[in-house]
Amino acid sequence: MKQYRAIAEYYDAENMHHEMLRQDVPLLLGHLPQRRQSILELAVGTGRAAIPLAQAGHRIVGVDYARDMLEIARRKRDGVGIAERELSLVCADVLRLNLRKRFDWVVLLFNTFLAFQTLKDQDALLQTVVRHIKPRGKFWLDIFQPNLELLAQAESKNLDPVLFHVPELNRTVFRSTSVERDPATQIQKVMFHYRWIDDRGKEHRQRVAFALTFVFPRELQLLLERNGLTIEKCYGNYDRSKLNANSPRMIALCRRR
Repeated sequence: MKQYRAIAEYYDAENMHHEMLRQDVPLLLGHLPQRRQSILELAVGTGRAAIPLAQAGHRIVGVDYARDMLEIARRKRDGVGIAERELSLVCADVLRLNLRKRFDWVVLLFNTFLAFQTLKDQDALLQTVVRHIKPRGKFWLDIFQPNLELLAQAESKNLDPVLFHVPELNRTVFRSTSVERDPATQIQKVMFHYRWIDDRGKEHRQRVAFALTFVFPRELQLLLERNGLTIEKCYGNYDRSKLNANSPRMIALCRRR
């Protein structure tokens, strides 16, 4: 199946309810030196993380292949008065990216690594990371840890129901999620189901389908190490707790060897 491709106008509103999205950037900022850092954010999306990083005084380059997401990011950036030189947004494929520049940090947030389902693509992505990090530079990766209870279920329906409003479209949308899992291939087929009613009372339905892989802790370590990255710290959640069997997240602070 294809990679996740958000409905750009929905993205910020439909994800606003996730508590983790109020926690991940503060945790990252707590690990950044006070002096200005150059940061490359891969899959920058609508600038959710890049904007507060730039507001904290760091110089950011954000890359994404989705032009509509980048357009929203530009509007948000300009709306809070951040200059292009402080937050530059680039439309490009992260698997083939070569900016011919190295950064103090590269960051990849909100499970995005898991959208790259094959070992070939995962290696290509991590080589992009290494290609853009200064010697002994840092890489910050944030993904979910597989939940064995959920993985034992072949299918889940009506997960994470959320009602959200999209001001730009004057539309209130209900979204639910269904997931089909194949542990043999480590692939989850995810489908977002959207419903809304227009001004005339007509119901509309829309679906977005994509696939995610899932990665276990030792597997993550092997992937990183074979691409020249060493894990310095690995948290199990945004409270800096140590990764254990019940941790919901794998938040890895890595160093380029």
